Amino acid sequence: MKPFVHEVRSTRIVFGSGTVSQVRAEVERVGGNRVLLLASERLDDVARRVGESLGPSLAARFDGAAMHTPVEVTERALEVLRSHSADCVVAIGGGSTTGLSKALAARTNVPQVIVPTTYSGSEVTAVLGETREGRKTTRSAPEIRPETVVYDVDLTLGLPVPLSVTSAVNALAHAVEALYSPQAEPVTDAIALDAITRLSRGLRALSADPSDVDTRADLLTGAWLAGTCLGSVGMGLHHKLCHTLGGSFGLPHAQTHTVVLPHAMAYNAPAVPEVMERIAGALGVPDAPAGVFDLIAEVGGPTSLRALDFPLEDVPLAVELATARAYPNPREVTSPGVAGLLSDAWHGRRPASRVPDLGWLTAEVVASFDATPDPRTRALLADLVRRLHSYATENDLTQTEWRRAIDFLTRTGQISSAVRQEFVLLSDTLGLSSVVDALTNSRTPGSTPSAVLGPFYVDGPPAAPSGADLASGAAGIPLWADIHVTDPDGMPVEDAVVDVWQADDDGFYDIQLPDLDGPVLRARFTTDEAGRFTFWSILPSAYPIPDDGPVGEMLAATGRHQYRAPHLHFMISAPGHERLVTQLFVAGGDHLDSDAVFGVKEELVVDFRPATGATPDGRPVEGPWRRLDFTFRLARTTGS
Repeated sequence: MKPFVHEVRSTRIVFGSGTVSQVRAEVERVGGNRVLLLASERLDDVARRVGESLGPSLAARFDGAAMHTPVEVTERALEVLRSHSADCVVAIGGGSTTGLSKALAARTNVPQVIVPTTYSGSEVTAVLGETREGRKTTRSAPEIRPETVVYDVDLTLGLPVPLSVTSAVNALAHAVEALYSPQAEPVTDAIALDAITRLSRGLRALSADPSDVDTRADLLTGAWLAGTCLGSVGMGLHHKLCHTLGGSFGLPHAQTHTVVLPHAMAYNAPAVPEVMERIAGALGVPDAPAGVFDLIAEVGGPTSLRALDFPLEDVPLAVELATARAYPNPREVTSPGVAGLLSDAWHGRRPASRVPDLGWLTAEVVASFDATPDPRTRALLADLVRRLHSYATENDLTQTEWRRAIDFLTRTGQISSAVRQEFVLLSDTLGLSSVVDALTNSRTPGSTPSAVLGPFYVDGPPAAPSGADLASGAAGIPLWADIHVTDPDGMPVEDAVVDVWQADDDGFYDIQLPDLDGPVLRARFTTDEAGRFTFWSILPSAYPIPDDGPVGEMLAATGRHQYRAPHLHFMISAPGHERLVTQLFVAGGDHLDSDAVFGVKEELVVDFRPATGATPDGRPVEGPWRRLDFTFRLARTTGS
């Protein structure tokens, strides 16, 4: 057990589309009467709208925020704030504007309303980074944390893609480092993983449509969540390096985060392999550091310090500054280690990964289906390829394992026949049949729940009149079934065609017994004007599915049993209604909670009531028998 402390720190969040219109209300909420508005010239339009909404409450505007929050800029803004007796700050912009607002609050305790236009995430933290005489330092205090953050997705729709990419990766870095922070705890971990998922998903979708509201909302939500992580736990080597490179060498903030992140992750990966696995899972890649590098390259972000005009000869000084003081990090920070990290980052080397980047191959295969005439077929094949390739890479599939799988599928096909569907059995035992069945059933909520077809259905069973005996002398406890078929409103469905089939008392279906003369325990009925039919059969028993083929080998190799819960099969068709394939399970029967094909549904577990004496149709029965009464509901087809 790992002990932890989780502290809830409050910043009011207003999130949505058009929420910038609520800035005045938020200023009033924090008690502001005279506002200093911080916004760069690039955001004149938004600043003008906010200023107009503030009316006489707008005391002054300052547009000189700079990267890394130089103290000399803060001093100039502080003079404006004091000379105009401002008692509240509204900051519109990215990390630089937010940083300036926090620097003013740290000196005056003035309340802040932040309106982010990028994805820096720093707006929800109590952390302030400032640069003085070429050195960047950070501090944290309650008064630094903004009182309110107004997230307006509309303000990010026009954010240039290159800036969107680096800003989002900057936020991604907060979530990544939070997961291996010494203060990591379950709540922050969950938030960090959600942030990584949203940010990576948004980045991949960004180039296709930079103005897509859902994509921008994903990125902005991810930035908020990542910033929450930054404000909850301490950061490590990555943030220290970026502060050094930015504060001491003037490198651009977000771009530096973007270049350094995969290399800082690769440096720490040996110390926190389980964290890297979780990050890789959230990213949907086999290797986290290489996956982040590939993502940045894919979306057009910078991948080398050389591209940011950082001189290679300055690496030793950067190493010296970054290692001058000890700070928490999962792996010991050493000068040689940081030198190697920065060298890789300068050259733009992809972090070493035993799993190569095969995205090009997947893209090539997916593109081969572009000319497929049917859109649904094209989409299904493309997604299948992506998932198969991902499965192979994430599990580091070996050639031997691949050959074994191909052999397994080959033998599955070879043993299949008109009377034995081993592929259906494989689908059943992997739960895929039940997944498709559940999806099918969800489309007809007014009907009786469906169930898997199973591998032993035969089309065109012999027709039988109501009251017929399916057993034809087969051993077992006699069963009388009285079945009704209705529509969703309970009205009888006449002339519904109902196929019924089941296994015998030994667990075999008739088609498994080649010496059997004709179909047994299998028939086709037609409902009467009351939507009813009846039949005699035998009480279903639990039985093993065939274990003499590849599926049986799989079950044995994995320690699974091969038994099905006792059940009757039904397939019901009627004009104007959706076909229903389902099963009825014997209440109290064996394996209801561990059915080999995962086919049991609670609504389909019914009483097969014990009875003795006179039977409903007068048939003489010696000893006990069972009775099944059930009404099936059929959903109407569309337009019926």
